[in-house]
Amino acid sequence: MLISIDQIKKLSPLIHCITNPISINQCANAILAVGGRPMMAEHPREVAEITETANALVLNTGNITDVRMQSIAISAKTAKRNGIPMIVDAVGTACSKMRLEYLLELFEQASPTVIKGNYSEITALYQTGYRSSGVDADAALSLEQVSSIAAKLAEKYRCVVLASGKVDIVTDGKTLVHIKNGSPRLSSITGTGCMLGALCGCCLSVTADFSAAVTACAMLGISGQLTQNAKGSGSFMVELFDNLSNLDDAALKKYLDIEVTEIEKI
Repeated sequence: MLISIDQIKKLSPLIHCITNPISINQCANAILAVGGRPMMAEHPREVAEITETANALVLNTGNITDVRMQSIAISAKTAKRNGIPMIVDAVGTACSKMRLEYLLELFEQASPTVIKGNYSEITALYQTGYRSSGVDADAALSLEQVSSIAAKLAEKYRCVVLASGKVDIVTDGKTLVHIKNGSPRLSSITGTGCMLGALCGCCLSVTADFSAAVTACAMLGISGQLTQNAKGSGSFMVELFDNLSNLDDAALKKYLDIEVTEIEKI
């Protein structure tokens, strides 16, 4: 169920990220913290070449621009053509029809390995008439509702779906995993959701199944738990990276809190 952090460090994978400028620094440092090598190239004239050399591709629609939309499409098609695992972080799809329509078209052209979003974003990708305010998840959505929607979305696109929230949800349409690690303080600083996508990219470089998404959720969630008592937002950010960079396989196994269910039994 979990990927070894030592495997990531041994591989030292190149993770190509096309993400947003709000969280680009946090994503790069998250990748470095677990032993990967970040590459944050986003110019349309070079992204295909960069993606071809990468071990995994991380795409993020936060703070989207015309140029970034063009580059994401190029890299996604390159990844599909070369068999490179890809995670698409559907930031803002619950509040932006443009982003939603763009991603639904992208999914048809270049099959993602993992689709990621918060509870609202995952809901919007399956129930296209759903709308929410801003990029925060709708508190009215229940774990049970989103688990069902995530499983249906995974089945539709034949991929893994990661819905992040108080309890993270990972499913491939056959197995449902609830990861209960984490801290409410992770939502008090910007970029932690994007960091989760970047960590998932690192894990996808080792294996392209749902255990990559489960491990990424555990990495960030456990690091958040270990940082719970930081004195303020600034200290929390610094200590979060300290704990993430010091995380090892023993700590993952010690603190992991998950529930696994076969879909047929739900």
